[in-house]
Amino acid sequence: MTLTRAKYWSRRMTDQHVQPGGNGGFEREDLGARTIFGFLLALDVLGLVVYFAANGIYWTLERYNEAHEPRQNPLKQNVESDTRDFNTAKVQGEIKSTFPEPRLETDERNELTEPRMREEERLNSYGYVDQPAGVIHIPIERAMQLVAERGLPVRPQGEASAKNSTSTGKAGGGAKAQ
Repeated sequence: MTLTRAKYWSRRMTDQHVQPGGNGGFEREDLGARTIFGFLLALDVLGLVVYFAANGIYWTLERYNEAHEPRQNPLKQNVESDTRDFNTAKVQGEIKSTFPEPRLETDERNELTEPRMREEERLNSYGYVDQPAGVIHIPIERAMQLVAERGLPVRPQGEASAKNSTSTGKAGGGAKAQ
C-alpha cells in the first residue's frame, strides 16, 4: 500500500510524540557528583600547572636578563637631578658636578629661549630680507591687516596671466613684502 506524502508525515509526527516506556521524552538519570568533582579537581590541577609553568618561564627570563645586562658606566653617579629647574645657575652647577663630559644638553628649559626670541622679533618688526633686491619683512599683525583690507592677490585668466604673474607681488616703491 502506498502512502501519500501528507499521510506519511502525519503518521511520522504522531509516532514521535508517543514514545514507548512512558518516560515523557527526557532522561531520568542525572550527572553524578563524582564526575563533577573530578572535572573541578582536574581544572584546579591544570590551573596550578599553568601557574607554575608561567612563573618558571618568567623567573628564567629574569635571570637571563640579569646575566646579560651591560655593566653601568663607573663614571656615572647615581644622583637624581632635575635639569628643567628655573634656577639656571643651580642647574648648571648640578650638571657640571653630576654628568661626565661630553655634556650634550646643559640647560634643557632655556635652550630654546634664544631662537624663540629671534623668531618673535622677526615676526613683530620691520626689516630687509634682501636689501639690494628691495625685499622686506613686515610685522605679522600688519600683514594680516593688509590682507584684510586688500584681499589676497588673484591671478588673471588667460595667456597674459603667465606674463603678468612675474610682476605681481611688488609693493609700492619696488619692495616685495614677505
